[in-house]
Amino acid sequence: MNAAAQLLVSSRPVSWINTAYPFAAAYLLTTREIDVVLIVGTLFFLVPYNLAMYGINDVFDYESDLRNPRKGGAHGAVLDRSLHAPTLWAAGLSCAPFVVYLLIVGSPLSWVVLAISLFFVVFYSAPPLRLKEVPFADSVTSSIHFFSPAVYGLVLADAAWTWQLVLIVVAFALWGVASHAFGAVQDVVADREAGIASIATARGARWTVRFALACYAASGVVMLATTWPGPLAALLAMPYLATLWPFRSITDVTAEEATRGWRRFLWLNQLTGFGVTLLLIWWWFLTS
Repeated sequence: MNAAAQLLVSSRPVSWINTAYPFAAAYLLTTREIDVVLIVGTLFFLVPYNLAMYGINDVFDYESDLRNPRKGGAHGAVLDRSLHAPTLWAAGLSCAPFVVYLLIVGSPLSWVVLAISLFFVVFYSAPPLRLKEVPFADSVTSSIHFFSPAVYGLVLADAAWTWQLVLIVVAFALWGVASHAFGAVQDVVADREAGIASIATARGARWTVRFALACYAASGVVMLATTWPGPLAALLAMPYLATLWPFRSITDVTAEEATRGWRRFLWLNQLTGFGVTLLLIWWWFLTS
């Protein structure tokens, strides 16, 4: 592939919506209007944010990715060494104008939230922290990547925080922890060969799958305490539980089999997003 194509693959286009949607939904449902801030913020979390998050990861995971047969597609690029510096520059330069604009239109609290979000985007993969190699912190940090855009959207729009809203964020965070943990299972062999630690290499494939099952279940239970029609979102946890259940007894030796479940997970996110959208539209009309 040429440089542009590799950068595109590195940004994981199939996952762009997973960060742009939370911001857009949180901001729009709070302000109830489409404005320039919504458009700019959504574009930022759609492409530059993902190029930074995944591009930095692909640069600093190069040695592990060389040993990983699933890399090179929806799961990310094995970036040629010659593209490592350009990728980091592209990530920084593509983010810069959006960040400057969002700082101008935002409040001091929104600056803090955005700074925290970007901090974890960088230091999930980059040294000296490289949080992706700290078991449990890796799953928490990965989750922050996805729920922090929603928190940022709420703060930017000056949302009124209620305990039900907090529970929605908690449920989203648990979903993110579960998703990362399960994704780490398939890389146990490649990560160990490269000397990379993760929740899965530290606790083992079987324990990690069961931990992910528990987090998905917990996310559904938490939604039961939210404002109607929020409790219906608990049903959206069921397909994830069904996807992971066949792998509950997987071993470290057979960990790569979890990739079958991960491929389903990527498309399951789209169906879940559709279900969440219907619930948000319903809530919109109930509160109009």
